[in-house]
Amino acid sequence: MAPSAPSSPARTTLTLFGVKPGHWRWGLAQMGTSVRPLQQVKGLRFFKLLGSGQGRGFSLKPNFYRYGLMATWDSPSAAQDFFEGHPLLEEYRQHTFEQYTLTLQPLQAHGLWSGQNPFTQETHPAPAGAPIAVLTRASIRLTKAIDFWINVPKASESLDNAEGLLGSIGLGEAPLVRQATFSLWRDEASMKAYAYRQAAHREVIKRTRSQGWYSEEMFARFTPLSSEGTWNGVDPLAGLL
Repeated sequence: MAPSAPSSPARTTLTLFGVKPGHWRWGLAQMGTSVRPLQQVKGLRFFKLLGSGQGRGFSLKPNFYRYGLMATWDSPSAAQDFFEGHPLLEEYRQHTFEQYTLTLQPLQAHGLWSGQNPFTQETHPAPAGAPIAVLTRASIRLTKAIDFWINVPKASESLDNAEGLLGSIGLGEAPLVRQATFSLWRDEASMKAYAYRQAAHREVIKRTRSQGWYSEEMFARFTPLSSEGTWNGVDPLAGLL
C-alpha cells in the first residue's frame, strides 16, 4: 500500500459500480483481482476496494451487485489519467451497467484507516449552502460485534427519512467487522440536523464511546467537486454543482 498521506488535502474519488445481472461472481472476485493492478497505478496514493450492503447504512445483508472504489491521488491529473485510460476501468465497464464517480475535496478527517489518515490533517470550512459528503468507517472489535449489530441498524434505518439526504450507501472491506457509510447531503445544515438531533443516531454515538465498539475508526467530510455517471439510475448531485 502507498505511504501515509502528507498533511495537505488529497484529491479523493469514490466510484460506485452497478454490476450487470448474472455477473455477480466477477464482482465478488474483483475484490481480490483488482488489488495488484491498482497497486501499480501511477499517482494513486491510497485506495480501498469496497463491497456494499443492502440499505442506506451499515448492513448485515450484502449486495453482490454494488461495489465501490475509494482512492486518493497525488494530483487531479493522476486521477484523470486513470479514469480516462486505464485498462482496469475498461474491464469494469464490460461487467457493469452503471458507474458513478465523485471527485471530492477533503474538508476534515479524524481517526485512521488501516493505520493512516489518507485524506487530510487540516480542517477546512464547508462552503455555505453547498452539498457535503460524509464518510464514517470503523473496524469493529470481534468481542463487540453482536452488540454493534443489535444497535446500529436503528440508526441506519433513520436515514430513510432524513431531510436533505441526497444519497447514502453502506460499504465495507470485510463482512461484519469492517464497515463504512458514505452519504451525500444537500448542505452542511441538513447533515448536522441529522447527526445531532436524530435520537437513534445520537444513541449510537454514545454507545460507540461508552462500550468501545471500534478498534479503529475514521470520520471524514468532503466537498463534492464534480460527479459523472449515475447511481441507481440518477445523479444525486445533478444541478447542484
